[in-house]
Amino acid sequence: MRGPLLCHAAVMHQQPLVIDENPTRADVEALSDLITEFNFEATDLRDGRLLASLVRNGEGELVAGMYGWTWGGCCEIEYLWVHEDQRKQGLGARLLEAAEQEAADRHCRQVVLSTHSFQAPGFYRRFGYEVVGEIEDYPVGHSKYFLRKKLGPPR
Repeated sequence: MRGPLLCHAAVMHQQPLVIDENPTRADVEALSDLITEFNFEATDLRDGRLLASLVRNGEGELVAGMYGWTWGGCCEIEYLWVHEDQRKQGLGARLLEAAEQEAADRHCRQVVLSTHSFQAPGFYRRFGYEVVGEIEDYPVGHSKYFLRKKLGPPR
């Protein structure tokens, strides 16, 4: 049995493909910018804006933070983290509520995020987030959850 035929000219013009486990921040940002521009062109929605809130201690060290963006009536929270010794004091709730309020002020209809079974699914459920998807064994022995909370009109 013969495999697929490859045109020799096409093979010679292929760009090299390199797997890089340490890409530069500039390369990752460039890739993100290119995807964002494609999304803006494809949807004609160009209202994308970053959203972050960082909490630092007296020495300027990061003790909590939230990072995400809004775009096309949706807010996506990429990261929400609170240092272990600051947990269970309401800081995570304040970060989440501030993100939701800013999203509503930006006319978002929903907030979406993902979390793992060993992270904070219960925390998000307490704030009205519903699981809309799950990937089992990501990582092995755990699950990754995709959550959503629908927002009302801006206050």
